[in-house]
Amino acid sequence: MKSKNKHTRTLAIIGILAPVLFFISLNAGYMDLNIGDIMRILTGGGSAKENLFVLEFRMPRIVIAMLVGMGLSLAGCVIQSITRNPLADPGILGINAGAGIIVIIFILLNGTLTFASTFALPFLSFLGAALTGCIIYGLSLNKKTGMQPTRLVLNGVAIQAGINAFMTLIVIQLDDTQHDFLVKWQAGSIWSSNWELVAALLPWIAIGIIILIFNAKKLDVLSMGDEISCGLGVTVSHEKRKLLFTAMALAAASVASSGSISFVGLMAPHLSRRLVGARHGILIPTCALVGALLVLAADTVARTIAKPSEIPTGVVVSLLGAPYFICLLISNRKKSLK
Repeated sequence: MKSKNKHTRTLAIIGILAPVLFFISLNAGYMDLNIGDIMRILTGGGSAKENLFVLEFRMPRIVIAMLVGMGLSLAGCVIQSITRNPLADPGILGINAGAGIIVIIFILLNGTLTFASTFALPFLSFLGAALTGCIIYGLSLNKKTGMQPTRLVLNGVAIQAGINAFMTLIVIQLDDTQHDFLVKWQAGSIWSSNWELVAALLPWIAIGIIILIFNAKKLDVLSMGDEISCGLGVTVSHEKRKLLFTAMALAAASVASSGSISFVGLMAPHLSRRLVGARHGILIPTCALVGALLVLAADTVARTIAKPSEIPTGVVVSLLGAPYFICLLISNRKKSLK
């Protein structure tokens, strides 16, 4: 009971940090504003220029960054739980690359996005993620022993490398403007900040969170292993497929809005488990908030560290994620040697 209350307090503290970072991010960027200016603008007292910067540029970008963080972190949480692989992540497994290649081809063929194509992006991204996920799942499945976590990671890395090679072939055919866009996208950048993209992304993240919350107990059981899950009456294959497709939908919608931001789906679930434990009833909302804070903090740094220019958000995340991934590899190796 004490542990449950402690975890609830931890979640509440993280929840308080979210609006604090939200206001800090609103104040960060090319135009410096203080809290008084922000409150005046939000209450309708801003000038036309201030309203444009805050309400049309910064605020939708901040919301997109938080939604992307939620989607990627929850996708990683689900994949780690159902595969029982602490190194699993939609970026490492190639799902992000599969989603992204469809988005890239669509944007390069159509040029500027219309209202309709903005809402089509998550669906197209999901098709790419689903196709990639099915290929990886099929290659990693053993008829006798089921899913092979190690093979899953290796197959994902191999497929991601193949997709990246295909992207390289695309780059050769591009003009300077398209080339610049693709480079920024591959590095992970919130490439379009408008309320239409928020409206296109929000339903995917909201529905995904609801599905995972209702399936939290099943995730608890599946994380114990296939044999125990079967013994407790869970239809393992059906539930894994359903949850895997939910994870792919979350990752795909996020990739459509932010490009290829790696390591969020790896770091956020690990940090969340350290904070509140492994029970998914509390882990899922914690993971969503931690992922949102992680991407928003990275995007805020990316917008301010070299202003008036900015660096891709994914670069900032990777500076933290790459060392973290190496530490996990070393830690897992030590455990396997014991």
